[in-house]
Amino acid sequence: METAMQRNTGSFRDPSGAVFERERKIFRTVNLSYKEHFEALIDTGLYDRLVSAGCVLPFKESDTSIDGAWKTLEVERLPFISYPYEWSFQQLKDAALLTLRIQKAALEHGMILKDATAYNVQFYKGKPVFIDLLSFEKYEDGTPWIAYGQYISHFYAPLILTAKVDLRYGGLLRNFLDGFPLDFVSKSLPFRSRFSPMIQLHIHMHAKMIKKYENTRGRSAKVDVRSKRFSLATHKTMAEGLFGATAKIKSPSQTTEWGDYYNDTNYDDAGFQEKKRIVEEICVRVAPKVACDFGANLGEFSRVLAKHVQVVLAPDIDPVAVERNYLLVKKNGEKNIYPLVQDLCNPSPGIGWRNEERASFIDRAGCDLAMCLAVIHHLCIGNNLPLDFVADLFASVADNVILEFVPKEDSQVQRLLSAREDIFPDYDLDHCIAAFARHFRNCERFPIAGSARTILFFTKDRDF
Repeated sequence: METAMQRNTGSFRDPSGAVFERERKIFRTVNLSYKEHFEALIDTGLYDRLVSAGCVLPFKESDTSIDGAWKTLEVERLPFISYPYEWSFQQLKDAALLTLRIQKAALEHGMILKDATAYNVQFYKGKPVFIDLLSFEKYEDGTPWIAYGQYISHFYAPLILTAKVDLRYGGLLRNFLDGFPLDFVSKSLPFRSRFSPMIQLHIHMHAKMIKKYENTRGRSAKVDVRSKRFSLATHKTMAEGLFGATAKIKSPSQTTEWGDYYNDTNYDDAGFQEKKRIVEEICVRVAPKVACDFGANLGEFSRVLAKHVQVVLAPDIDPVAVERNYLLVKKNGEKNIYPLVQDLCNPSPGIGWRNEERASFIDRAGCDLAMCLAVIHHLCIGNNLPLDFVADLFASVADNVILEFVPKEDSQVQRLLSAREDIFPDYDLDHCIAAFARHFRNCERFPIAGSARTILFFTKDRDF
């Protein structure tokens, strides 16, 4: 019996079409109301140009019939879906520049982007790609760019705020599903930002304009905006100006505890290489398709996995570390590593309408192999998590787990305990193995030479 078509829980805002899934295949419907614009996307050559440039994913027409659809497209299923609040500064910036490149190309083909939300972009094979084929409209002379406000709220404003104030502001996109409110951004920026013509125009003056229009209660303000004439040349100038302004935003010079982690380990190079050898040996044995390196830092061990795995998720709590990892992905041309900003003690929840519009990280992180190196002491001692809780988490995301246990005598644990009372009598290797034994049938131990640490490999496939 054929599996029923399931509508994507985050696909309901666009009247032009929706996204569906069946048997792990992804379909996008095109409604009759969008027919004219879709045909223009194809006929003008814009679609072919964007596909050739790697800016959008190709589609193929499907004979699958979905109620209400004028046309059904089958599109490539992406290995992992991430969200803007999980991206580093440079990831968001690259997504922003891609959006503007597409806007400039669209204008050259007599079309324009009607949407400029960050959720239209995903990362695939190491770079951003635009995924919404229904975001294009035929350009009508004199009309404004209706997606301008979206671009500012989803891209320019968060980038400016993180660059001028603090890198951690990017995570607030989790709170603002429709982009940063500009009055919030304007109030949060330092006063000197008002001397920047671009920030003054796109943030401070824009925020005042929105406030003014809110006070008029909508109708007259909307008419005032729509009544202004915008020529094609004006749109092109605006797109170029925004591209230049966005490209000039620099990541803030900010150091964090984990940004230079590999220079602060307590085992020698031989121990480090031995740790790599153990991880690679286990990975080859498991032969996973998808692995997740929890607490990946700069991705040193993610790259060990990446030699043998199709997809490696590389989440870390530190935005500086994730930024550096992403820059390495770009520099090396790596296509199967996905750096993400993620706090394992407070992972991205399900948010949006009914908490289903954007899925939680745990729901998306299912993998064949989970790896957690030198993180468990931060979870259990730094965050007071019982070992059973940690075991429960990893058992929920993978059937195979590589865990580096860091005992109390380790200098890193002693550092954590130096400022607090030791209230962790059960934090030891035996209790850790016992906690995981509730879920996993087999455990192998690999002592790391030159240290008191042990690599543990848990699997559900056979008995202890």
